[in-house]
Amino acid sequence: MSILGVLGKLRMKLLAPVNRKVDLLGEELAAARQESTNELRLLENQISNARQHFEILETSSTNRLMRIQESLGRIEARGTASDGSGALADYEFRVFSQWGEDGIIQHLLKCVEIERKIFVEFGVSDYLESNTRFLLVNNNWTGLVMDASEECIAQVRQSAISWQHTLFAVPAFVTRDNINELITARGISGEIGLLSIDIDGNDYWIWEAIDAISPVIVVIEYNHRFGRDRAVTIPYDEKFRRGEKYPLIYFGASLAALCRLAARKGYALVGCNSNGLNAFFVRSDHKPDSLEELNAAEGYVEGKFTESRDEEGNFTSVSPVEETRVLFSLPLVDVTKVG
Repeated sequence: MSILGVLGKLRMKLLAPVNRKVDLLGEELAAARQESTNELRLLENQISNARQHFEILETSSTNRLMRIQESLGRIEARGTASDGSGALADYEFRVFSQWGEDGIIQHLLKCVEIERKIFVEFGVSDYLESNTRFLLVNNNWTGLVMDASEECIAQVRQSAISWQHTLFAVPAFVTRDNINELITARGISGEIGLLSIDIDGNDYWIWEAIDAISPVIVVIEYNHRFGRDRAVTIPYDEKFRRGEKYPLIYFGASLAALCRLAARKGYALVGCNSNGLNAFFVRSDHKPDSLEELNAAEGYVEGKFTESRDEEGNFTSVSPVEETRVLFSLPLVDVTKVG
């Protein structure tokens, strides 16, 4: 072999590792370019999705704002055109509430004089749906909310609403023995604007125990399945959890029972929402003549929603007659015979 041939082979042998390294670097560069392209495409998709989501939120917020403005306008018009009387359900609109309580509360604020714009609500879950959130956002009230779920309360504390407004969020399983201390521990006592109770259980007994505050308005859930006449509640059980031991429809108290308790505490029933869920009471010394006081039979609204479930946890349709039969076969307290 010639010297040139030998030198050529030697050159190839010496350059082989370099060439391989260059090839590897080329492959890595190509892979990096592809990865960058994929990441760029992913980022572009994320931006596009975020933009679409923002547009949906913007549209939803705009529509919600328009509904609020229209509803507040109707309330304003009613207040101008009449004395503000009529069924509370006529004033319903829903922003954060479940069944139109936002509108009813706004109407009551126009009828009832309230000095201390403070609320207390317990049984709020993650507070995305509640009776007082609109008071916080629209009317700039101060409030205390409580729920037994620490996870839900953590979500409330981490949300923007906690720093945008004066809101105390407390994880607590409310009982009649701790409720007053839970309230006063946050510096709340005496007269306040509104109390909302919705714990699907010992509602009657908790309201009866509250004496640290004197709310002008009380919103409290009643169990429409007990009917308009019987003044009954479930027996007090500190550890009661709805659906744990008894059927899901077994909880709370009848409207008649709550009306009797309200009278003892100095409150008048002024109506219920149209879905037969919440009753609204105004302290008698603050109730204007424009708000008619109703008895339980007059104010009662039968609920149209179903909450019965089968053994697998699926919602099932059960007749009101069957629900009544089941409820009155379980332990109940006739409040006309106690207190």
